[in-house]
Amino acid sequence: MQGEDSFQIPAGTEGDSFPLMEINTGETEASEQWDYVLVADHRTQRNTRQAQQQQQFLEELKRKGFHYKMIEDHEKVFFGIRADSRVFDLYRTLLMEPEGPAARVQPTRPTPVPATTRIRIVNFVLNSKTAAGDTLEDLVKRGIFETRFALHKGEEDLKKKWAQWRNMVHTQPIDDIRDYFGEKVALYFAWLGWYTYMLVPAAVAGLIIFLSGFSLFNASQISKEICEAHDILLCPRGDHSRRYQQLSDTCTFAKLTHLFDNEGTVLFAIFMALWATVFLEIWKRQRARVVLHWDLYGWDEDQEEMALELINCPEYELRPYQHSYLRSTVILILSLLMICLMIGIAHLLVVYRVLAAAYFNSALLFREEQVTTAVVVTGALVHYVAILIMTKINKFVALKLCDFEKPRTFSERESKFTVKFFTLQFFAHFSSLVYIAFILGRINGHPGNSVRLAGLWKLEECHLSGCMMDLFLQMAIIMGLKQTLSNCAEYLGPWLSHKCRLMRSKLSPASRDPELRDLQRNYLLNPVNTFSLFDEFMEMMIQYGFTTIFVAAFPLAPLLALFSNLVEIRLDAIKMVRLQRRLVPRKAKDIGTWLQVLETIGVLAVIANGMVIAFTSEFIPRVVYKYHYGPCRQGARPAVDCLTGYINHSLSVFYTKDFQDSVQIEGSENVTECRYRDYRSAQDYSLSEQFWVLLAIRLVFLILFEHVALCIKLIAAWFVPDVPQSVKNKVLEEKYQALREKMRYGRLRPGWGGARPRPDPQQCHSCL
Repeated sequence: MQGEDSFQIPAGTEGDSFPLMEINTGETEASEQWDYVLVADHRTQRNTRQAQQQQQFLEELKRKGFHYKMIEDHEKVFFGIRADSRVFDLYRTLLMEPEGPAARVQPTRPTPVPATTRIRIVNFVLNSKTAAGDTLEDLVKRGIFETRFALHKGEEDLKKKWAQWRNMVHTQPIDDIRDYFGEKVALYFAWLGWYTYMLVPAAVAGLIIFLSGFSLFNASQISKEICEAHDILLCPRGDHSRRYQQLSDTCTFAKLTHLFDNEGTVLFAIFMALWATVFLEIWKRQRARVVLHWDLYGWDEDQEEMALELINCPEYELRPYQHSYLRSTVILILSLLMICLMIGIAHLLVVYRVLAAAYFNSALLFREEQVTTAVVVTGALVHYVAILIMTKINKFVALKLCDFEKPRTFSERESKFTVKFFTLQFFAHFSSLVYIAFILGRINGHPGNSVRLAGLWKLEECHLSGCMMDLFLQMAIIMGLKQTLSNCAEYLGPWLSHKCRLMRSKLSPASRDPELRDLQRNYLLNPVNTFSLFDEFMEMMIQYGFTTIFVAAFPLAPLLALFSNLVEIRLDAIKMVRLQRRLVPRKAKDIGTWLQVLETIGVLAVIANGMVIAFTSEFIPRVVYKYHYGPCRQGARPAVDCLTGYINHSLSVFYTKDFQDSVQIEGSENVTECRYRDYRSAQDYSLSEQFWVLLAIRLVFLILFEHVALCIKLIAAWFVPDVPQSVKNKVLEEKYQALREKMRYGRLRPGWGGARPRPDPQQCHSCL
């Protein structure tokens, strides 16, 4: 960038309403005229070098067609920045269709430039490199300026119609949000509103599945057998349990497990796969309508960024697309190392659960039957804390990887950062759940020959009522904590910070200048950054993952997400309008890479839910017993429940004489055998024939489930067009009218000379 050259702008509209302003001219200007505000501490004015760097930066802005004014209070110096109207004339010229009829017709009156456009252009120029090679961010880091922000102005309507808790169930004013915060923020709230609306049928379906378990709370044959099994003793499950336990002691948990592990689970998982597809397909249609309404259907982001670069520097040279296999290889290796770290943290959580079980037992903090529940609950809390820590680390690593990759534009950088950060966050959030769903309790060996960690501590077992209870508790705790604590912190943090800043400001005398008071009011709001909106999107993507990926184990997830989103929409609105400085508007015609993230989550949800039903749930063993081993294998018997005897069939036998230290087990004198959850032979404790039959059927079911669910998704995606026909017809009509206008102004020149009379439509086959 040639910062020393003057900025040559073609002549614009005469009669510029904003006069050229020098510093300290003494002219009165309303603060609403400032596009942007820079803030510096008073001490910088006493530092000759810092004051000189400030002046150099401001003078360079002046050469680019900007005006500024310095306004002081007793602590801070505010620099109001406003762009000359000729800057926006150039912006219009660069983005105008070169052969369109508008190029020939000049408007009789200049159209006002939207505030979002003014702020976006000024922000781009301010954050570009100066002649000295510095950016505004560099100057802020060195203390030359303290901060910068766009002014909140005209937000009263949004405060009344949108940013209030009492408007929680009201329709969002998306057009007003777009006019104030720009298209990117408006599309976020449009998507979030549609996501919340679509959660209603998913929440109702999940609630029905959950409540249907209540109707069979006492009628389930399996629960009856467990509750009446007073003569069946379970083997000691770990080092914390050194006594035999009656199977009937697990009666309550068996009934609770049936609330979410019943025959409706499979249908609900398929329903959620269809729901995820329909949600995305209809959102694409909604987006198309909104973007057409905003006249952005044909908008090109690359063209926009090149126009902004040319406005900032006429000598700007185009940066071509580049790809380095070496950089990609390094980034891939580093990303895999970070993923391995996430998996390692999941293993550390496993170690914690094993050690916590041993500690809780030795310290006598809980009764023996409570140790497993305590380990699950505290493990979920530790997992939540680990997620908070790894989120900060993942963001730092993803940023460094993006910087190393050297993306061409800001939008490309944002897209690459989104993919990297979400990938790392996905493993941070879901690796522990994957362990609980598919590994916990499956590598432990059997009584008398247990697998031990470091040869000392026995690995953790699933809950007495099955691994689905562990997964349900983990999902409930993480989702509950993440929704409740995150929303509280997201609101209380900015609210308390803003109140503290206001209290400190009241210690100083108030200014009588309304313009200065407005600048001070905006300065006291909480700062925003590039990630302010990004973090909101990421929060919703993780929530969407919890809502869909393991929904078979936690059918109440859509209901919790619905309640959370109703709060989230108003919380974000209040935060953006009342507690934070104004976000820099950004132009957009879609939600970008986040759409691909949502589609990826949809596919992962099909795979994960299929695996949960096949390997974690008791659905497959129940169905196999019902039609292959149970009393109904020869046909239905009205007087007998087809699951009669299932509990005895699903528990393996272990002879207590094979315990290495049976004398240390309480009550072992009169016990010759105990039972445990597995399919093993009673002679040598090897895996039985039933185990291999079940494994084969589980795999067949998984393949069938995933293919059926994915086919349903593909059919739904084909059946619901991405773009409504009304939108396509509207765009087609606009193209047709543009061509007719070109013909009218003689721009479409045929191969023959002169004008040709219009043919009769009856003689023109193309008009038929």
